[in-house]
Amino acid sequence: MKTLLFTSVLLASSGILGDTYPSLNQDQIQWLGEQIYNNECNSQPACLTAWNEGEDFPSMGIGHFIWYQENQQEIFTESFPDLIRFMQQSDVQIPDWLTATNLEAPWRDRVEFLADQDSEQLKMLRDFLVTHTREQTAFIIDKFELSLASILDSVTPVETALDKQQKLKPAQDHIEENFYKVANSHEPYGLYALIDYVNFKGIGVSSLETYNGQGWGLKQVLLEMDELKEMPESLQAFTEAASRVLARRVENAPAERNESRWLTGWNNRLETYLSPASVYSDSENAL
Repeated sequence: MKTLLFTSVLLASSGILGDTYPSLNQDQIQWLGEQIYNNECNSQPACLTAWNEGEDFPSMGIGHFIWYQENQQEIFTESFPDLIRFMQQSDVQIPDWLTATNLEAPWRDRVEFLADQDSEQLKMLRDFLVTHTREQTAFIIDKFELSLASILDSVTPVETALDKQQKLKPAQDHIEENFYKVANSHEPYGLYALIDYVNFKGIGVSSLETYNGQGWGLKQVLLEMDELKEMPESLQAFTEAASRVLARRVENAPAERNESRWLTGWNNRLETYLSPASVYSDSENAL
């Protein structure tokens, strides 16, 4: 298994990735953060503190990091407290009121949260999150750094994938090969697709994040993809596989969640993964 060689985004001067695929320079890192901010918030600061209709928790920051109340149990992975701890390790000064919560969301429900939108606390939090978009991008990339190893460690003997010749292929090999083909495709779009999807729908290794026993994270997308013979087709294949995985999630979701209302927006987000060149079958001739 190849090893991902990351350098801290906050310290890197020429790139963050090792020699397994192209490095991202600081301009590309900033672009990636801006893309995620636009995907989650349409680049609007007011959306940095949100509680979406139909959800039981608020979402904070450019990556809409989930934040739970004390003792709240949900199937989705909480991430906002981890972001704050990550910032603290980078010596970022955290608002006093936030640390006083013991990193537990203080609102009992969405109605109470919306009524608090113009409070000094939430205004302070939005200002804080606007100021520290770079650190949030670093946190998102830091989570991605461990994704492939976690996915490969989670594979069971029965999880196999078919290649185009319908021969059984070990799932770990299938996942790893597709991962690196996407990562190396149409710089920086391939890495953007992988990093954003991990932030968007998770790694796909939690037994809790499933409906009817089926997950929807990066692991499921890489397994869903056919074996790729040519690297130029990888971004299109990744996007199409992700669309199928998310459609399956909607089909399996409890009816009361009405997840079909989000599917168009999810697919629109997937379309941002395609670079202008990747829509051509012969990318070398694309202008």
